Amino acid sequence: MNDAKILIVDDEEHILFILTELLIKQGYQVIKAKDGRTALNIFRQKQPQIVLLDYKLPDLSGIEILKKITSDQKYSEVIMMTAHGNIEQAVTSMKLGAYYYLTKPFNNDEIILQIKNALEKISLKQKIVSLQNQLSSAKKNSLLIGDSKALHNILEQIQIVAKNDIAVYIEGETGTGKDLIARSIHEKSDRKKNPYVAVDCGAIPPTLFEAEMFGYEKGAFTDAKLSRIGKFEQANTGTIFLDEITNLSLDMQAKLLRVIQNKKISRIGSKKEIAIDVRIISASNQNILKKVEEKKFRNDIFYRICEFKIDVPALKERKEDIPILVNNFIKKYAIEFQKKVVGITPEALQKMINFDWPGNVRELINVIKRAVLVSNSDKIDCDAISFINLAQNDIFEDNNYFDLKKIDAEADRKKKMLIQRKIEELKGNKTQAAKELKISRNKLYELLNS
Repeated sequence: MNDAKILIVDDEEHILFILTELLIKQGYQVIKAKDGRTALNIFRQKQPQIVLLDYKLPDLSGIEILKKITSDQKYSEVIMMTAHGNIEQAVTSMKLGAYYYLTKPFNNDEIILQIKNALEKISLKQKIVSLQNQLSSAKKNSLLIGDSKALHNILEQIQIVAKNDIAVYIEGETGTGKDLIARSIHEKSDRKKNPYVAVDCGAIPPTLFEAEMFGYEKGAFTDAKLSRIGKFEQANTGTIFLDEITNLSLDMQAKLLRVIQNKKISRIGSKKEIAIDVRIISASNQNILKKVEEKKFRNDIFYRICEFKIDVPALKERKEDIPILVNNFIKKYAIEFQKKVVGITPEALQKMINFDWPGNVRELINVIKRAVLVSNSDKIDCDAISFINLAQNDIFEDNNYFDLKKIDAEADRKKKMLIQRKIEELKGNKTQAAKELKISRNKLYELLNS
């Protein structure tokens, strides 16, 4: 950045002359100002990277100018100058955002060094922001991309319901992006500037349901040392997303129904009713109509949460989107892991297309993330792709398989991922996971902690 612009602000002519000559020789563009107001006008017009700012000026103080510069521009650095240097001034300047503090008379080498260091700091900040923007861009709606008719249908439905304040129910397999669809609806709605609160209904124990959802007052029960607002109050004027709503017990459903009907909640320990205005979006990976038929989900609450239903297809039902998703995630994780991976070989891509993806897009993300991480070339090949067949639980039947001395790291990693998936499927029930995988709880914990 030798062509960087440097603004020198000093009311002494000889200081302006000396610094100008010095910095021009270093290849910098130099702009001069003799007072604070002129300096601020120049700064706003020219946007210099470095400001050499005298502490005492005829109109404004250096501190006043420093405050304005640091609040206006994040890609400029200020180096304070004074003939009356003291520790107090230095500390004040640095706290307000000055990069460095110089006292007159100057050491030319020190000035050049500190300008160079300040420019490097600016360059680093710009690179960090650029990287963050790239990551944000790659992440945003990363599951909702593709050219399939099924995906376009979902995107159209999001547009239809977003501006209409009706209750939406989203149904699809785990990992298909139901939470992202719910958030997209919120962000496109008139409530987008208000809270969005996501609740995993399957993770709330029945005994804590009212406390979590409706809040409680101080002293309402033994451990209630402070008052706490519930999820519905947190979401007031915004959107509440009730994920895996079919996991709620009938008793919990009844309590939720009263809130939906009355649009009021009462904290535990209080008789006061609090009016709430929330949009409800709910979701499940189970067939809710079947649950209603089986009397496991109340039909009266079903009709209130399902004014509009969005069915999310499994990834295997929209395989034409796989190439787009794959390239999108390669780009994302290449940036995140700082790898020079730019694509995938045709053979590896075909391998991805042929796979059934029981874990849907979430599983695809994990596969790509690992492939980018282990890849040693600019394109992911078949060797970098590793699948986990969740249907093959028989790998747990042979106790010798769990002898850590006899298995390699990759096999151990696959077992651990399989256990984690099973626990997730069972909503955190480790005992049931161990039972279904035909291993002991001790072995399950041993593998999880490996």
